[in-house]
Amino acid sequence: MSSAAPSAAAVPARFGPTDAGLVAMAVIWGVNYSVMKAGLRDLSPLAFGGLRMTLAAGTLWLIVVSLRNIPWPSARDRRHLLLLGLLGNGLYQLCFTFGLSQTRAGVAALITAAGPAWIAIMSRLLGRERIAGRGWTGIGLQLLGAACVVASASAFTGSGNGLTGALLIACGSLSWGLFSVLLQPYTIRAHPMALSAITMSSGATLLLLVAASDLRRLDWGGVTLAQWGSIAYAGLGSMVIAYLFFYRGVKVLGPTRTAMYGNLQPIIALSVAWMTLGERPTGWQLLGAASIVAGLLVSRTARPRPPRTESA
Repeated sequence: MSSAAPSAAAVPARFGPTDAGLVAMAVIWGVNYSVMKAGLRDLSPLAFGGLRMTLAAGTLWLIVVSLRNIPWPSARDRRHLLLLGLLGNGLYQLCFTFGLSQTRAGVAALITAAGPAWIAIMSRLLGRERIAGRGWTGIGLQLLGAACVVASASAFTGSGNGLTGALLIACGSLSWGLFSVLLQPYTIRAHPMALSAITMSSGATLLLLVAASDLRRLDWGGVTLAQWGSIAYAGLGSMVIAYLFFYRGVKVLGPTRTAMYGNLQPIIALSVAWMTLGERPTGWQLLGAASIVAGLLVSRTARPRPPRTESA
């Protein structure tokens, strides 16, 4: 079966159910920055990450077991997916959780906004997608918007660990981009729930191994209801519901266009962080948000070019 991205003729041009799901994904992930930031105030990054990943993996396997006759990856594909899970759900979550604990929610969201550019470059290098000029214009607008906001980062100045946190978020964004591109062929020949459960399992295993010491020291009786709520939202909402929308988008629209919707995250994250965490955005950040939205719209309406074949 071909591992190429969806052809230009196969990708729907109009806004449809897949697009609506990706908007919901962006909302869930945008709110997740502030939810996790609140949960990380009193819980260590490793303990928080280990609990949310375990909750997500367990829930996904319960759903998969309840389903019948779904396309299941071959044994060879399962081995590859477990390795991909270490990259996209293990390394990424470690970088993201530690990075978010050391920087502000708005900063983390803005750095993540550069993710689609990495995905587009990786897709092009691997021959998965060839983006038309209009698509690159949209990516440029999104990166310009992110640059406008980052240029005014003095409003988000935190502790001396802020730079370390930003670098960790950037590393996580790179690992997620590579994961998105390498995952695309498997979305064609397997059910999204199976993909989610397998990749989440290896990621959760890595998190649990690294977080074992923190979890042993955790005062379980001292974990508040609000903290459990934060773990539940970050585990079920962000890593189960939103991930299913993501996998559907990769299958129908391809990894680059799916990632474009991720650029709604900083706008949502900035708004929620402003209301809940007091992170007031500046004029430059609002200008950047407008550029990101414009880039999303331009990129979404651009037709992807089919990958070159050997005969071509």
